[in-house]
Amino acid sequence: MASLTPEQRKAILPREVPDTVRLFLAGKIDQWWSRQDGKGPVFLMNVTSVEEARALLATLPLDQAKLMEFDLIELGPLSPLHLLLTEGWATAGK
Repeated sequence: MASLTPEQRKAILPREVPDTVRLFLAGKIDQWWSRQDGKGPVFLMNVTSVEEARALLATLPLDQAKLMEFDLIELGPLSPLHLLLTEGWATAGK
């Protein structure tokens, strides 16, 4: 998506930023990061489904104005970590 025009930025960001902070304070955005390519933020969200994340992002002014694109990626625990807790792993280096 193209960058915001100065007019769009002036009209939307005064509403976008507080709404995003509210999601953070509600615990729905756990962390946020700035993309180094300048294409916007990355949110690590505390939700139970992609649908919940999509619904929350749909409340933001940038999305309502059709000025936001996003990819939703489900994350979970790194499954091989359980191997570090097995007896065989703990004694393998001895």
